[in-house]
Amino acid sequence: MLSIIPNILALAMSILLPATPVIYASGDWRGVEACVSDRHLPENDDKKLIISEAPIVEAKSAAVLTDDGNIWLASQDAYRRQPIASITKLMTALVFLEHNPGWDNIYTISKDDIVSGGRINLFWGEEVKIKDLFNASLIGSDNGATLSLARSTGLSDEEFVQAMNKKALSLGLLQTEFADAIGLDSRNLSNAKDVARLAQTALDQTDIAATTGKSNYSFKTLQGKQKMIESTDWLLDGGLVDNIEAIGGKTGYTEEAGYCFVGRFRDEKGRSLIAVVLDSGGINERFAQARTLAHWAFTYCQW
Repeated sequence: MLSIIPNILALAMSILLPATPVIYASGDWRGVEACVSDRHLPENDDKKLIISEAPIVEAKSAAVLTDDGNIWLASQDAYRRQPIASITKLMTALVFLEHNPGWDNIYTISKDDIVSGGRINLFWGEEVKIKDLFNASLIGSDNGATLSLARSTGLSDEEFVQAMNKKALSLGLLQTEFADAIGLDSRNLSNAKDVARLAQTALDQTDIAATTGKSNYSFKTLQGKQKMIESTDWLLDGGLVDNIEAIGGKTGYTEEAGYCFVGRFRDEKGRSLIAVVLDSGGINERFAQARTLAHWAFTYCQW
């Protein structure tokens, strides 16, 4: 009698569970560490068992979040806290939208708005529309345009940073804090998981998503000076590559932060996710590593 029990159990398991499940590795579920490697998903075409873990990338930390915010598909030293450079500008954009004085309002660039570091597109005395500052900030990562954008709200520099930190707390980004609006200050700190949540929130804003999805932007100052802004996100306009497409994101670099990137990717099925790499090792490597993680997730994960 006892000898037939294992056979009965095996039969029961074969009925309850798929014969050739696809299993994928995940991380947190709504912020709580929970391995779901025993979660059974629909069978793959060749009927083989697939167990896939996220590829290890050279970045010091990385994370992949489903775009609904529910599942961490990959997590590589994702609680490591570090400067995030110009990824800061996503929070600046969120706070700006809450204090937008009007897209067609005019702002005059002052001497104090000129910031070294990165390409300078706007100069002392030039008059520009607020919408042009917004685009220059997020597309070209222009530090002067970003500082001008923040100041156009009427808030002081200190008040604007306070609003950024308050916004971070309201979003549950408990490991994130800011000391300036542009990202040059090494005290602008976060980790890969907080950056993913920040990007998810920011890119859900229509104005931010539309802007970060542009590979270039041109405008004229009120004096008639033509300006051309090129995106720092080199993945844009690449179309579908390996059935995935980059549809917006934000770069960042300082010596302390290293080369960073957070972006939204979409596959041919319409699924989307957020991929983050921090301190990736190189200006090109950050894009390659983020795409590698996105490609893995779309290939082996279901949500």
